[in-house]
Amino acid sequence: MDRIVDSTSVNHIVSINERKSIVITGVKKIESFDNEEFLLNTNLGIMLIKGAGLEMIKLDTLEGNVSIKGRINSVGYLDNNEKGKDSGIFNKLFK
Repeated sequence: MDRIVDSTSVNHIVSINERKSIVITGVKKIESFDNEEFLLNTNLGIMLIKGAGLEMIKLDTLEGNVSIKGRINSVGYLDNNEKGKDSGIFNKLFK
């Protein structure tokens, strides 16, 4: 799962359906995931999805599309500045 797609060729679109599923395009790499968090590197930055019972149901590595089902509690982006700080990106996630 190191390389998914060339970031310049795909738009980044996020579609959430009733907080039960989410479809993301423009995903370059899946950094990590479990049933409560997905950390995705998209062509517009690092995206963090938090929820409960999260499960990847589709991964299209050629197009850079990811579909996740489960209870979606939050979706956000981590600023580039946050990656460079002393605490690091993963320390911020696990505060």
